[in-house]
Amino acid sequence: MSDERGARGRRVAPKSQKGGGRVLRYLLRGLIALLAVAATLVLGLWMVMDEVFNGPSETARNRLTMSLLEASATKWVPAVFVGEETVEEIRAKVASDLPDEQSDPSQVIIRTDSVLEDDEWAEYPDGLRVEQVSGDTYNAYVMLVRDPSRIYLSPSSRSYSRSVPGKRINRQIEAEGAVAAINGGAFFDNGTISPEVGSVPCGLVVSEGKVLWDDGSSYYGFAGFNEDNILVVSKTMSADDARQARIRDGCCYGPVLILNGAVNEEAYNTNSGFNPRTAIGQRSDGTAILLCIDGRQAGSLGATYADIIDVMVEFGAVNACNLDGGSSTVMLLRDREGQVQYVNNVSLLQEEPRRMPTFFMVRPAEENG
Repeated sequence: MSDERGARGRRVAPKSQKGGGRVLRYLLRGLIALLAVAATLVLGLWMVMDEVFNGPSETARNRLTMSLLEASATKWVPAVFVGEETVEEIRAKVASDLPDEQSDPSQVIIRTDSVLEDDEWAEYPDGLRVEQVSGDTYNAYVMLVRDPSRIYLSPSSRSYSRSVPGKRINRQIEAEGAVAAINGGAFFDNGTISPEVGSVPCGLVVSEGKVLWDDGSSYYGFAGFNEDNILVVSKTMSADDARQARIRDGCCYGPVLILNGAVNEEAYNTNSGFNPRTAIGQRSDGTAILLCIDGRQAGSLGATYADIIDVMVEFGAVNACNLDGGSSTVMLLRDREGQVQYVNNVSLLQEEPRRMPTFFMVRPAEENG
C-alpha cells in the first residue's frame, strides 16, 4: 500500500500540503482579526466624531469642522455629520465680525528713504530679512520685505484651465528668478490626486492689474497690493471692486485677520484648528509681512487663527489676511549663492510642494524700479 494511505486505506495528505494549509488558515485568521480591529477603530472614531459634531458643545463642533476643512483629505467629513449648509455657516462665521469694507490705504505710509544708522534695516541692505518665532504649539517664520513694490502675484498660467496643471512653487520661483516666495490663495481641490487639483483658483485673482480669474465663489477674504503698493484686505472683493481699488496683484482666501489695526475677534476666539498656516500683512511704514507656520509635525503641531494674529500684531501689522495653509504652506528664499532654500519645514509626506495656481513672490532688489 502506498505511503500516502493510512492503515484503513484512507488517503493521507503529504506533510508539505498539511503545513501549507495550516499556514494559510493562520494567515486568514490573522487577516480577519486585523479587519475586526480596524472596523472597531473606525466605528469608535465615527461615534466620537458624531458625538462632537452633534453634541452640546458648539465650540467643539466648530473647531473640529474647521480643522477638517483645512486638510485636503478630510474636508468632506464635516458635511457627512452636519450637512453642507451648516458647514458653510461655520466657515462664514470667522468673517462675521468684520465690516463689509476694504482696508483704508491711508493707514499705511510707505517709507523708502535711505537707511538711518539706527534703523532696523542697517544690517539688511537688501531690505529682506527672516525671523523665527516659536509658540506653544508651533514654529513660525516671518519674512519682512521693506519695499512692498517688490512683492507681486505670480500665476501658474495667464489662461487658467483645469486641463492645465498648476505649478510647483520651487519650479515657479526658478522660472521667475524671484528671491523669495510663499504660496498664495484658494484653488480647486476635491481631495483626490487628480491633475486638476491646483490647476485653477477659487475666487478672484488679479495679476499686473488684470483680472485673470473670477468664478464668483464666496471666499471670505481677499488680499492684494494696489498700484501704490499698499496691501488692501477685504472680506469680499469683486472684479469691479478691484478695478476701483486699483489692485495690481491679489487673490482670495481668508479670513481677514486684521483690518485697519482692528483684530477680527470672531476669528481670534473661535473656529480654528491647529494646522500649518500662511498669511500676508503690512505694517504702517509699508513693510510687508509674509508668514509661514509649520504644522502636523512632532515639533510643531500647528497654529490657530489666534496664533497668526498674535504674530502679526507682534510684528506691527495694521492689515493682515490668512492665505491657503495646510500642505500648501511653503516659504522659499534664495541664498547669497543663488540657491533656493526651504525656510519652513514642509510635510514629510510630500516629495515636492503641491501644484498651485497662485504664489506671492519677491523680486530681486536690483530689478525693482
